[in-house]
Amino acid sequence: MSTPSVSPFVTSPLAAAAEATITVTDVARTKLVELRDDEPEANRLGVRIEILSDAPPEFTYDLTFAVLTKADITDQVDIHGGLRTIIPLKDIENLRGATLDFESGGLVLRNPNRPKPLSLGTLTITGALSDEIRGMIEAEINPALDAHGGFVTFVGHDDDNAIYLTMGGGCHGCSMSRMTMVQGVSSMIREKIPSVSKVVDVTDHTVGENPYYQ
Repeated sequence: MSTPSVSPFVTSPLAAAAEATITVTDVARTKLVELRDDEPEANRLGVRIEILSDAPPEFTYDLTFAVLTKADITDQVDIHGGLRTIIPLKDIENLRGATLDFESGGLVLRNPNRPKPLSLGTLTITGALSDEIRGMIEAEINPALDAHGGFVTFVGHDDDNAIYLTMGGGCHGCSMSRMTMVQGVSSMIREKIPSVSKVVDVTDHTVGENPYYQ
């Protein structure tokens, strides 16, 4: 059960000002309280839930314990039966209606919201940077992924030099594919081409022969 938002500087739920942004299940709350109570400042901590990336197709999240009194005045702090969650103002609408659960040994955030669709038509697919990216994909990245039956395709880059790729073959629908993208493909590209600001996987991994869901 969740109670509405309160200031991080008060302890009474009577100071409620708004409806709680997310729902925390009983099993998730129990697990998080156990983890929190192992921390040195347990009685001062809340769970901070932040969206690190809003690049399609799915949000990327970060959950950490944070000192409640250091929360920003605009953060929303909610009480969930003895556990408090802290959500930055910028993420409130994108997390509204989400449920934090615990299953199969890990925390799961079920969010009905999705990032805004990317308008691929606005991306640049020609020019020096595009040619350099394609050359590296053909010469280095896809030969390395070929052993796993996978490949990546360059979709384009935006004005901030963020490049957009899709994954196919054995990588499409693989539960490890996004980790491969972040830890492997992304680091390779950014090391060789420092002007690239970030690498974004725009594959829809929920369709295909081996779809997976986050």
